[in-house]
Amino acid sequence: MADPNTIYKMTILSMLEQVDFPLSNTQISNFFLEHDYTDYFTVQKIIRGLLDSELILSESTHSNTQYRITASGRDTLKFFKDKISPAIEEDMASYFEQNKMALKNENSAIADFYKSTDSGFLVRCRLKESSLSVIDLTMHVQTKAQAEAVCANWQKHHMEVYASLMDLLIQ
Repeated sequence: MADPNTIYKMTILSMLEQVDFPLSNTQISNFFLEHDYTDYFTVQKIIRGLLDSELILSESTHSNTQYRITASGRDTLKFFKDKISPAIEEDMASYFEQNKMALKNENSAIADFYKSTDSGFLVRCRLKESSLSVIDLTMHVQTKAQAEAVCANWQKHHMEVYASLMDLLIQ
């Protein structure tokens, strides 16, 4: 039987290979926790090891980190995919079947902010479809509270904002 950490690594790589969008730290962790495979801290250690080995890449915002598999990660998975048991494969298939659209929607709207070189904050709101940026909007606000509100509201209302902008700009 394979070392549990190897199984966890291959499971994460397999999860990332099966989707055409990045998965968040929370989404990956939830899979392991919902199935009682391991604890949160072990998942974080495994993810850190995959990042250090450059088998996955991360993109972080102030409130979220998302991961994608690299070419090296795909190659590694090809060699060690047999370490994942059929039961885990079934659990992954079920997880994606039940949650794929929700997972994709959670990760398509990205918002982050950072301190402006002048005063206030710049808020960057993006809507992505796979690796294509559908909209990429940066705006200036005066306070951190406003920046946080824009980020939170972008998550809730990104489709309405996008549709309104398109209606206004295409007329």
